Order: sequence, then structure tokens, then C-alpha cells
Amino acid sequence: MADGFRVLRAVGQKSALALRRILTALLLFLVFQPAFGAEGMARPVGDPAVEARVNMLSEELRCLTCMGQSIADSQSSFSNDMKREIRAMIVAGKDDKEIMEFMVQRYGDFVLYRPPVKNTTWLLWGGPFVLLVVGLALLIVRLRKMGGLAEAELSEDEHQQAARLLAKREDVS
Repeated sequence: MADGFRVLRAVGQKSALALRRILTALLLFLVFQPAFGAEGMARPVGDPAVEARVNMLSEELRCLTCMGQSIADSQSSFSNDMKREIRAMIVAGKDDKEIMEFMVQRYGDFVLYRPPVKNTTWLLWGGPFVLLVVGLALLIVRLRKMGGLAEAELSEDEHQQAARLLAKREDVS
């Protein structure tokens, strides 16, 4: 019996040691995780004028992986790559118009928060209004149908049935 307890104690000590090692590795990972994640981030070059232009242009471009955010607001790897690309073009001497044209050429008009109105983007501009008009038309049709049902006359049998139901209700009360 004493041998069994010694075996259990030894197994328990080995499990506790393994658990400590796992927790230590997890703790180290959590402590150094920001350093691992920062490797792919777009790093500022230090020039405030360049950073101001990067931020201004980043506000005008949509993150294609996040869909609802500008690349300035997003922390995705795609937006970091776009910011890095913008920064490199600014340092290379390109003006804002050239940078925006490059981004549109590379990713399409949808990358812009305010895409131009043209044949390929009319659905982006007109789609919400079309949906609103269709929704209102369906609502009006539905309300007219419901209004038509309320105005319908009851037959004599339906009047008698309603009177019987009301009489039963009055008897119960």
C-alpha cells in the first residue's frame, strides 16, 4: 500500500512540474507577444511631415480586410502593408494624387472611402437609394392590402357567428 502512495506522489510531482513548465512558457509568450506582433507593423520614419501625410491618406483609404474601417483605424496586416507602401511612396517623392491613383489602380475604386461616380461605381452610390425606394414600395403595398382587409364587409353568417362569440364571452364574465 505504501508503494502505491509513493507512485502516486511521484506521478503528481511530475505532473506539477510539467504544468509549471507549460505555465512558464505561456507567461513568457504573453510577455513577449507584443514584440512578435510588432515585427510586421508599419513603422514610422520619424519625420512628422511624412507621418502627417501618411495619416491623412490612411483616413481616405478603406481597409479591404476589415471592410468597415479606414487603414488608419485598422491594425490588420493588410492595412499595415498599405501604410508601409504609402510611407515608401512619400519618401520617394510622390504626391498625394499619385499615391491615391496607385492605390486605386492596384485595389480598385472600392479602396476609396469616397469613390468617384462612374459606370463601375454607380451601384455603390445608388444602391442604398434603390433599396430604400423598393422597401418603401413594398411597405405601401403591404399597408394597402392590410387596409383593404379591414374595410371588408362581413357576411350574414359571419355577423351571427361574431354575435354568438360575443354572447358567450359576456356569459363567462
